[in-house]
Amino acid sequence: MRTYHCFWLLFWAGQPHQSFLTPLSKRTSGFPEKEKVLVLSGNSRQDLHRSKRSWMWNQFFLLEEYTGTDYQYVGKLHSDQDKGDGSLKYILSGDGAGDLFIINENTGDIQATKRLDREEKPVYILRAQAINRRTGRPVEPESEFIIKIHDINDNEPMFTKDVYNASIPEMSDVGTFVVQVTATDADDPTYGNSAKVVYSILQGQPYFSVESETGIIKTALLNMDRENREQYQVVIQAKDMGGQMGGLSGTTTVNITLTDVNDNPPRFPQSTYQFRAPESTPLDSPVGRIKANDADVDENAEIEYSITEGDGYDMFGITTDKDTQEGIITVKKALDFESKNLYILKVEATNTHVDPRFLYLGPFKDSATVRIQVEDVDEPPMFSRPAYIMEVKEDVPLNSVIGAVTAQDPDAAKNPVKYSVDRHTDMDRVFNINSGNGSIFTSKPLDRETLLWHNITVIAAEINNPKQSSRVPVFIKVLDVNDNAPEFAMFYETFVCENAKAEQLIQTLSAVDKDDSYSGHQFSFSLAPEAASSSNFTLQDNRDNTAGIFTRKTRYNRHETSTYFLPVVISDNDYPIQSSTETVTIRVCACDHRGKMLSCNAEALIHPTGLSTGALIAILLCIIILLVTVVLFAALRRQRKKEPLIISKEDIRDNIVSYNDEGGGEEDTQAFDIGTLRNPEAIDDNKLRRDILPETLFMPRRTATARDNTDVRDFINQRLKENDTDPTAPPYDSLATYAYEGNGSVAESLSSLESVTTDGDQDYDYLSDWGPRFKKLADMYGSMDSDKDS
Repeated sequence: MRTYHCFWLLFWAGQPHQSFLTPLSKRTSGFPEKEKVLVLSGNSRQDLHRSKRSWMWNQFFLLEEYTGTDYQYVGKLHSDQDKGDGSLKYILSGDGAGDLFIINENTGDIQATKRLDREEKPVYILRAQAINRRTGRPVEPESEFIIKIHDINDNEPMFTKDVYNASIPEMSDVGTFVVQVTATDADDPTYGNSAKVVYSILQGQPYFSVESETGIIKTALLNMDRENREQYQVVIQAKDMGGQMGGLSGTTTVNITLTDVNDNPPRFPQSTYQFRAPESTPLDSPVGRIKANDADVDENAEIEYSITEGDGYDMFGITTDKDTQEGIITVKKALDFESKNLYILKVEATNTHVDPRFLYLGPFKDSATVRIQVEDVDEPPMFSRPAYIMEVKEDVPLNSVIGAVTAQDPDAAKNPVKYSVDRHTDMDRVFNINSGNGSIFTSKPLDRETLLWHNITVIAAEINNPKQSSRVPVFIKVLDVNDNAPEFAMFYETFVCENAKAEQLIQTLSAVDKDDSYSGHQFSFSLAPEAASSSNFTLQDNRDNTAGIFTRKTRYNRHETSTYFLPVVISDNDYPIQSSTETVTIRVCACDHRGKMLSCNAEALIHPTGLSTGALIAILLCIIILLVTVVLFAALRRQRKKEPLIISKEDIRDNIVSYNDEGGGEEDTQAFDIGTLRNPEAIDDNKLRRDILPETLFMPRRTATARDNTDVRDFINQRLKENDTDPTAPPYDSLATYAYEGNGSVAESLSSLESVTTDGDQDYDYLSDWGPRFKKLADMYGSMDSDKDS
């Protein structure tokens, strides 16, 4: 026999905020007055049989948002094995166990330690168990139960947007949909009316209304005009508890804009406009602006202007400024104060985009009158034509009138006009004009062949106000006269073969004429009278502006006559007839049997023996080689005649170096170091002489340093004295002259080279006979001899 044990779960429901058991099919707002006991069998579920009930035993409710100071009592857990001796221990596990829900392990009382919020967690699932405190073994199977948080109305409705924006066309019908607003309530929608939301309008009447259940906003007033009011702000309230008193509420703002429709026609602010325009106003220039006002905006305010009638219908035009929607009146034709000074126009303004729904409001257009007063200005003279074309023959005499231009002042004053030619268009001053009457005449000869058209510009200016001037082009065509004789069309290089036969064609001639012939040129060819009977050739006119030259005899000899000159007379058929004589040069050439030219050169006349060109070239080369050989031979012989400066010691010819001619400069020191003459202190006694190769080298002699102001003449005298007394000096002197003695001296040579060949001393007494120029030398050498004698 099995033993059945019961596990009781007791809940206290005596206080307003205590838990209680409630069937699922029915909820009550009251509270039970005593504990409810939940009995669980200790046997398996297969042995557990219960009768069907209308509520679920393991689901309990607990009010949310408990505001008491003590823990909220949930219920009591009890087992039928509990004898009250403290041998059992109750354990609670599951959602929030030990933190949110605690249990007295001795008594099984369960309490909630915190305030619960259904919106955070609506259901808690817990498990209860009783164990033997001594052995730690469960005495009952673990049981699961549910605590469901009972909702209260603690959340107000919240709109999905803080601000809604919407727009509808103006003049909309009543009930036109605007926008739908939506509010949500976080409370339990399945329990009571806490989450039942009702919409109402707090601000925005009588223009708009809202459906209480759906939140749809609609128009409530007919013919709302954007031009009167464009923006509306509507405040919508959402209240729970079905809108009953005590319910929570939330609000949102809806900004509604009326969009424009074309419900306003354009209107001119005034019926008449007046403008002034100078008669000199350029074409397409604006005269004035008008504007029709339209209360609409954007494309509904676009206006198109047109001139419907008036006496200036074809004189003026009107266009629309797309930015300002103004009508711009412009000039289409030139104005003339003298012809008409007042124009009256009717201008119409029409909407380009018309809404047919509002045609009942009237025509969407308006009209106004525009008066345009033309003002007089001082205008320049006007020519009678826009351009003039004149013709003149090229042989017209100078100062001949070829035509006239006419201009007059268009103003009422009719100021006199003077004429002139713009010299930038007639740089050569070929034409001139009478400043008073405008007649044009020639001032230089004309030549059609040089320039066919002359394009000049004539200026007409008021005499009283020269700044008022106008210009007109004048095109002058030069007409042709027959003043040019015909001539050959090209240069003809004609030849005739020596073996030519009589009546043989050797050349065809053609001609050209610079003149212009209206009926076409017709030229005639003939031989000059002096050659007509004595010529060796004949000329035949082909009557087609060509002519042929024919041979008159058989065979020609180029050795007798190598060239023939045939004068040809060419005439035209115009009036007056012009003719010219052209000469055809005919060369006699050697030809083969087929008439092909071989040679037209005249070398046979110079070499009757008939030497060929190759032979002549060979002879010429031989002559050139012979001349080159002769020149080379002469150059070699001239070079052999050159002798050295000193052949031997017996040759006592002077080695005279002249410095009175320009030479190689300072670098030309092969014969003498001329630097010593420029600066006596720069003497290098160790420097060897470059004109000879000395046989024996002697130690140089030291001489006293010359003074800074030593004269070149004294320096030379000192050196001469030293060399004459120097026993080591060679038997010749390279310091013969230093520009004190020139070429062609009557004293001949003063060199001491011959001194080595004489037995006695040199006699210098003859120096005193040579005149004052050699007095210094006579004193120098004469004194030396006297010293020796003494």
